[in-house]
Amino acid sequence: MEIYTIGFTKRSARDFFETIKSHEIRRLLDVRLNNSSQLAGFSKKDDLEYFLGRICDVAYVHDPVLAPTAELLDSYKKTKSSTWDEYASGFLRLMASRKIEEHLHAADFEVRTVLLCSEFGPQHCHRRLVLEYLQSHWESVEITHL
Repeated sequence: MEIYTIGFTKRSARDFFETIKSHEIRRLLDVRLNNSSQLAGFSKKDDLEYFLGRICDVAYVHDPVLAPTAELLDSYKKTKSSTWDEYASGFLRLMASRKIEEHLHAADFEVRTVLLCSEFGPQHCHRRLVLEYLQSHWESVEITHL
């Protein structure tokens, strides 16, 4: 199964929604902890859900179980008290403790799905870690970063 990822930072709304449409995405899984920030622009939860439905005919789902804790995120982003590697290790432990491979169902991803987070690229974003974690627990997971 192919699962996609996308970030909204450094993207115009046009580019974001055209990318979603061009890859025939049918479901967006929002893995952000905070999805209603003023800084989120067009990707604030209610706006995003509306735009996805109107522009792309895409279902919107928010799943905070797939997000880091505020403490983990703050230690990496705000206070800079942890490195990327420390953050990633902590997030991997968190996913294991939450048993996200059991929380999610592989069958749900038969619908073409994209995971959303804020980071433009996947290198330092937890959406990549979520899919790599699932890849290690489920068969045949292919990851495509948009």
